[in-house]
Amino acid sequence: MTTTAALRLTGIAKAFGATRALRGVSLEVGPGEVHALIGENGAGKSTLMKVLSGAHQPDAGTMELDGRPFAPSDPHDARVKGVAMIYQELNLALHLSVRENILLGTEPARFGWIDRSAAAAKAREALALLGHEHFELERPVSDYSIASQQVIEIARALLTRPRILIMDEPTSSLTLADTERLFATIKRLRTQGVSIIYISHFLEECRQIADRYTVLKDGETVGSGEMASASLEQIVQWMTGREVKDLYARKLHEPGAIVLEVKTAASPPRLVRGSLQLRAGEIFGLAGLIGAGRTDLLRAVFGLDRLAAGEVCVVGAPDAATSPRARWAQGLGFLSENRKEEGLMLSQSLADNVTLTKLGAFGRLGWINGRRQRSAARHWLEALGVKHRDPLQLAGELSGGNQQKVAIARLLEHPARIFLLDEPTRGIDVGSKAQIYQLIGELAGAGKAVVVVSSYLPELLGLCDTIGVMCRGELCAVRPRAEWTEVEIMHVATGGGK
Repeated sequence: MTTTAALRLTGIAKAFGATRALRGVSLEVGPGEVHALIGENGAGKSTLMKVLSGAHQPDAGTMELDGRPFAPSDPHDARVKGVAMIYQELNLALHLSVRENILLGTEPARFGWIDRSAAAAKAREALALLGHEHFELERPVSDYSIASQQVIEIARALLTRPRILIMDEPTSSLTLADTERLFATIKRLRTQGVSIIYISHFLEECRQIADRYTVLKDGETVGSGEMASASLEQIVQWMTGREVKDLYARKLHEPGAIVLEVKTAASPPRLVRGSLQLRAGEIFGLAGLIGAGRTDLLRAVFGLDRLAAGEVCVVGAPDAATSPRARWAQGLGFLSENRKEEGLMLSQSLADNVTLTKLGAFGRLGWINGRRQRSAARHWLEALGVKHRDPLQLAGELSGGNQQKVAIARLLEHPARIFLLDEPTRGIDVGSKAQIYQLIGELAGAGKAVVVVSSYLPELLGLCDTIGVMCRGELCAVRPRAEWTEVEIMHVATGGGK
């Protein structure tokens, strides 16, 4: 560490009404340092970074940038002064093109008109830093997957060559290959003197990329140190207040009869062909690269995307219709990877979100019995450990990880017998991940069938009974978990197994 820190935060406090989100947090980051900020959902990480990036004003405490007072009035002011943030929840204008999103607010101009050729060159350069120069610059961002949109968000932040770059869960939707490209970019930025605050629930990532770390719990700093000498067990204990001995604790369950059969399903352009059989009590994992068709397969099964060929058979379901409403009635539940746009009604209460698919069970003649509805929601919110005030709190007020739990609670309340989970632990801290894994195991133990899409291979290998790998829109190989390794999964996912 040099004498003058690139960034120093001292005694930062922030409250929202009676909720004290930050209780005197201190943090110091050196020039060219990657500093991991670690903590459970609701620990105060995002609030602290919003204070640093100018989105929130602190109630107390001071900030210094390169030894000088730093008090940004808003995010634009912070960006101008050299602090840029990449939020976990994407912040893109979906109707605009890739180029327009990357250059938004910084468009090069000549004689009062946007210089499109210069803008394209700058956008291409930013994407090239991440190894994605092949993106179509004039294509609307809405045409891209969540993972690709995250790449675009990162490229926009890199465009201004910030002094301090904050990354909030930047790899939550990235494959291993994209993560490695991002890490290479981080290392290049570090050699240029850029300091990076790296927020991640993947402790293995923090160990790989960070120089130092700080752990937050309940809005306070509870630990910090050099990452090279850090004990992951100690970090987890600081985060959770308890030991997490076995993250993938497997529950005893035995797959039974077939409950779902997908026969040569196709839904262009990304889903070319997919066939699988799912059994009661089975956890079936889907691996593959971004754009390989994993999400498209789940959406086709649930009826969100129309099948161009093939069929989906739900065993024991009398209704042959294929709309999402019919799938709910048949006992299927779908968890979207995009909780912000598809998974939740952020402007509605937690009670409304949890009970959305079965409101008729809580009233008569169009009237909802609020007491019964709140009681049902409260049961699942407490069972899943959702940090909230009460069931009437708006879903948009919760942290990302707690929002994910609310989306899962809806499937449990419905209740579903076949769970289609697309990136169920995206943006979830390590303690909550263990809880979600335990829940999935319990579902399988109770005879429920679960399909899990995940970009995190240790998760699939530790959790699933069967793993299928998709490559270029095709489900290429389906094998028992014991027959897979991370290397073999990547071999098939990149075309080596076709």
